[in-house]
This record gives sequence, C-alpha cells and structure tokens, in this order.
Amino acid sequence: MHGVDYSKGKKTMGKAAVAGIVAWFLVFGGCTRQEPPIKVDLSNRSQIDLREEADVITYAYLPQYSHTVSYQRHHLLVEYIRRETGLNIKQIFPDTFDQHMKMVGQNKVDISFSNPFIYAKIVHRYGAKAFARIVENTSQDRFRGQIICRADNPAIKTIEDCRNKSWIAVDSTSAGGYLFPLGHFLSQGIQKEAFKEIAFAPGPGGKQEKVVLSVHAGKYDVGTIREGTLNVVANRIDMNEIRVIANTRWYPGWVYAARSGLSPSIVETVRNALLKLDFNKGEHREILASADFLGVIPSDDKEFDSIRELALRVGISLEE
Repeated sequence: MHGVDYSKGKKTMGKAAVAGIVAWFLVFGGCTRQEPPIKVDLSNRSQIDLREEADVITYAYLPQYSHTVSYQRHHLLVEYIRRETGLNIKQIFPDTFDQHMKMVGQNKVDISFSNPFIYAKIVHRYGAKAFARIVENTSQDRFRGQIICRADNPAIKTIEDCRNKSWIAVDSTSAGGYLFPLGHFLSQGIQKEAFKEIAFAPGPGGKQEKVVLSVHAGKYDVGTIREGTLNVVANRIDMNEIRVIANTRWYPGWVYAARSGLSPSIVETVRNALLKLDFNKGEHREILASADFLGVIPSDDKEFDSIRELALRVGISLEE
C-alpha cells in the first residue's frame, strides 16, 4: 500500500476488500473461544490506486508524526490548494521516511513537504526541485533540533553527561530528530561511538512522538526531536517530566519540492497558491494554524547547501 487517502474516509473499501475481510472472519472467527470478537471499522480508511484518476496531483507530508496528525495538520491546506488552483490535489500518506523518498523517485508523490535533509536526498537521487518553504510558528523560516532526557534523571545534567548513555533518535534521515543533534554532539566532541546505544524509533509514522514517549518511559536516557514535538504530546504526558538538555543551531525550514518531470505550470500554480496564504486574513488563519506554520515563502535549491555541508561533516552520504 502506497498510502492512505483520507479524502475518501467516509466511503467504504472496495467490494473485494470487504469480501476478503468477511471471508477471514467466516473461516477463522470460530477457531477460538478464548479471544473476544474484534470490531472492524471500515468507515475510516480506504485503499486507493494513486493513479486511478489520470489528473490527480499527489501531496505527501513526510511522516514525522502519526498519519492522524499529518491529516489534521494538512487537510485544510490541501483543500485550499484544490479550491485555489482547480487542480485535483490529494493528500497521501507514506508510512516511512524511506517510502516517502522512494515514492518521489517513482513519480507517486508529486508535491513533497519534507524536512531539508530529506529534500537534499531527493534532489540528489531523483532530481526533485524546491519551490517554497515555510515560516514556522516561531516566526522563523528555519528550525532546530532538541536533545531531551527525563527531568529526574540524576545522571544527566549537561550535554557532556550524554556520554555512555542510550540515545533514541527519530530516524536516520530525520533532520531535527537526528542530523542536527548529531552535528551538535560532534561539535561538543562527542562521537557516535561515545554512546552506549543509538536506536531509531520503530514502526511507521509517529516517530517524533515515540522518541518522547520512550524517554519519558525510561527506555532510553536521551532522545532527539525537532523543536515543537513536545507540544504534540503535551496532552499525553506531564511536560514537567521532560527536560531539554540542549538546542541545536538553526537550519533552513521545511520545504516544498516538486518531483522531477512535474509540469512547471502545475508547480507554479501550486507555488502561487501557497504564497498567497496570509495569516492576517481570517479565511487563511485557520488553514495555517492547523498546519502549524505562519506562512510560505519562495525558496530554491541553494538555500539548502548548509544541510549538505552538515551531512558531509558528520559523515552521512546523501545516497544512504
């Protein structure tokens, strides 16, 4: 499955899929009396062929958070682009960072919204092209990573205390959740080999949240996330129990990129719609507030040279 289209969330799955589920329950449902029946809700998700409509333009938000958060943040934005441009824009949901990149290369993601490290990789590998980037809700057109621990961990007071500790990061291709903190550790003379363990958050989507929750649960001593993630989990844990050990330096913000071969007129149309968004306009404020940024500004490839330089400095190839 390449992704989930929530725009069809109120429709049922295809007849074949329903028949398959019914058959499964008929064959296996009575095999045990030990387990309670499982309720299957078919109203929330549906599978689609990304190219079932010839004119569909696919839009994917890199899955730094869960699919639910990705949808909540961007469905109003996608609806706005559709209305403003007349294009058949649909949000799809790759499960992992790697899948997001591969789908750009396979022409299955037309418009990519990603961190600058992923952007550097998809332009290097597949010829994607930046056309806009966001102004964060901090009023910055850049962002940074954070290094966190449990507030009551007596063994960690400073960045130096991270030596010989277990570290959980978001993903090997996460900017704020791995690359930026790795650069910060190296600037403090702390090599990767100094950690007892380096792990990456498991499973698809929601990895930023998983880092925070893993540190909070005491499974790892140190976690690295992008700034802003703590707000996402503030309703799930006591924020007083998490401490930010250090912030990384600032780097260019999240970027909109078009896949190689996408019509320049389509790119320009989408770009112009995004640039028109104005937080001071009531009808735009809800869209931007939901997306968790203040606006969109023009961008081009050279603005991300600092990301390439950082990757080179920490020894990470854009091919990895």
